[in-house]
Amino acid sequence: MVTPMRPHSPFLAAPLFASLLLATLLAGGCATRPTAAGQAASVREIPGRPAEAADWIRSELYFGLGAGVDGAPPVEEAQWRRFLDVEVTPRFPDGLTVFEASGQWRFEGQATPQRERSRVLVILHKDTPRSRADIEAIRRAWTQGLHQASVLWVRQAAAVSF
Repeated sequence: MVTPMRPHSPFLAAPLFASLLLATLLAGGCATRPTAAGQAASVREIPGRPAEAADWIRSELYFGLGAGVDGAPPVEEAQWRRFLDVEVTPRFPDGLTVFEASGQWRFEGQATPQRERSRVLVILHKDTPRSRADIEAIRRAWTQGLHQASVLWVRQAAAVSF
């Protein structure tokens, strides 16, 4: 009997959940039909969006909302919303996805893991110097403006179709 593996952390499950939810949301916006190659193709094209493109990146940013460095208080929901509105949305106005998460990690030398409320931000974007600079600016704004230790950035090549 094969026993399915279960993630040990919600952080490990979040990327899979994010992928499935994003795919479901994107697919729900248009009907599909099979092509000669057996792949699904959009029935209608979305102006300004690629029918298919492989030069895109899926960026996942992990934001801890717990107490910050030097005794900074945990990040409140209103602070997160303001950060999203001021720092993230202007840089990526075409769309993004945010998931609530619970994260944990263990600092070197500590016996027990740290746990905190978190947000996972998923952005699908072209891989350009500008988009990479915008993500670095978001990370810097989080750590400096809200006195948080870091923002984990996971990048993966993405073939997208709208």
